[in-house]
Amino acid sequence: MTTRTDNTDFTPVDQDLYAAAFQLLDPGPVPEPAALAAPVQVPLTTAAPVRLTGPVEKTLTDALAFLDTHGWARGTLIHPEGARCSIGALRAAAGARNSAYCDAGNLLLDEARRQHGTKWQSIPSWNDSHSGAQVRSVWEAAIRRAHHLNI
Repeated sequence: MTTRTDNTDFTPVDQDLYAAAFQLLDPGPVPEPAALAAPVQVPLTTAAPVRLTGPVEKTLTDALAFLDTHGWARGTLIHPEGARCSIGALRAAAGARNSAYCDAGNLLLDEARRQHGTKWQSIPSWNDSHSGAQVRSVWEAAIRRAHHLNI
């Protein structure tokens, strides 16, 4: 391919305008001030921001820890040997039927429906119809969601 450059139909470029436009697109380094009054003091012990665990995440995490410690049960709220079903673990972790307990239960049931279908009307019915591994998977996903939602 041959390109001809002897065509005189081009508009001449104003070199000063071209240089100014280029400077706007790619500015050079900002010149440093001639002298500073005093050096800026930066504290050496800046702590990273602390992320607080929300009450729902804490309730879910504590309930799963309870299941890990005392065991998981199906068909009963509390097994004679101390194991509990999912709702029993939530009750133990929350200590009372407070808003964190209700929100954690709603989040857990919502996650159970995501993973196992929308037919589940309650945590006990879902808990009693699934294996321990399936139940644990739902617990872990609910904790991740609570963490992500910062609740």
